[in-house]
Amino acid sequence: MREVIRPSSSMAPSLEHILELVGEYAAERHAPREFDPANPVVPVSGKVFGAEEVVELVRSSLDFWLTAGPEHKRFERALARRAGLRHALMVNSGSSANLAAVSALTSPRLGEKRLVPGDEVITVAAGFPTTVNPIIQNGLVPVFVDVTLPTYDIDVEQLEAAVSDRTRAVVLAHTLGNPFDLGAIVDLCRRHGLMLVEDCCDALGARYDGRPVGTFGDLATLSFYPAHQITTGEGGAVLTNRGILKLIVESFRDWGRDCWCDSGCDNTCGKRFNQQFAQLPHGYDHKYVYSHVGYNLKATDMQAAIGAAQLERLDDFVATRRGNFEYLREALADMEDVLVLPEATPNSEPSWFGFAITVRPDAPFSRTDLVRHLDANGIGTRQIFGGNLLRQPAYQGIRHRVAGSLDTTDMVMRQSFWMGCFPGLGEAHLEHAVSCLRSFGRAGRKAA
Repeated sequence: MREVIRPSSSMAPSLEHILELVGEYAAERHAPREFDPANPVVPVSGKVFGAEEVVELVRSSLDFWLTAGPEHKRFERALARRAGLRHALMVNSGSSANLAAVSALTSPRLGEKRLVPGDEVITVAAGFPTTVNPIIQNGLVPVFVDVTLPTYDIDVEQLEAAVSDRTRAVVLAHTLGNPFDLGAIVDLCRRHGLMLVEDCCDALGARYDGRPVGTFGDLATLSFYPAHQITTGEGGAVLTNRGILKLIVESFRDWGRDCWCDSGCDNTCGKRFNQQFAQLPHGYDHKYVYSHVGYNLKATDMQAAIGAAQLERLDDFVATRRGNFEYLREALADMEDVLVLPEATPNSEPSWFGFAITVRPDAPFSRTDLVRHLDANGIGTRQIFGGNLLRQPAYQGIRHRVAGSLDTTDMVMRQSFWMGCFPGLGEAHLEHAVSCLRSFGRAGRKAA
């Protein structure tokens, strides 16, 4: 066996020294790259971080907690304060956040408010799959409503027609960081007694009527994937002001267990071995009682440590996104004869995830022509997520209802895309993107 030579205590470096060296290494290794005009690359999204995040990652890894622990709790508390809500529960992705939030609406603990299979949930088809998937996975029926341009959010004029005697909830995302009309949605939910889940995965830092998004619904969700406003790599969170929903989401996240003891803690309730549950023997260990058909959706302490450092940057990130968005909006204003440019929902302050563009039906070029040109010039683009989910392979034959038409949704599917406005883009990136768009537009007009 190979002999392991361990340094004496006098030789062992201190934690402070290790982290100092990590910071120096990270500052050099991960220094931002300048825009190269000879080899232009304009990503659609990406992680933006500094030495602080790397130091926090290493510091937490040296504790070797590995799963959810003290950093998890620290990040959850900081996130709840920043979001303006009482409770934040970290999970391993935004998709898991949506799964836990929608599943929570089906809990028997909600009594008559509980959603049961066959109940209807209002949503949109012009969105990301995992906003809608938990509705289907819980045996609920999605009711699809069209969207409007240039906000790409739900058409509130169709809301009333979407409600039936089986409608029980609304699950909607703030598309590309642009808040949907929360005034109309909250009013609908109050009048009809509907639960509201705000998918804020693209919208951390956005506000409506002066309030942070996520504070209007019963539950809200976030994603910390690298494309989003802050990142933990993989990761997400569920937010709520309601204690009962916090406990239910926590249960679904933590295997479905009934116990709410933190990791490493036992008998917080003081009744661990003297309760009766269903058909279990009296006194069955409460740590192994399951009140929901749940999952393990927890993130790690290392991710949480990164998230806490990223959260300190959020205001700057959001301001840069808004500045980049405004630059693109102003620079492309004279192309509105061929392009539909995005606009903020009235009474909102978006936290722009991306810059959406729709090629007008009478333009002398197609979306495909345009995005191919941009790609050839190093400019990243993405579709508006699933386009019309009902036309995707996975959703053929699902139980659903459509309120009205999905004409604009189909238009988004065929003619829309989005470009980056994330904080990793500087003025040189944006100038290159604008130049390529404008030159292509001029060529298209001349050809017509």
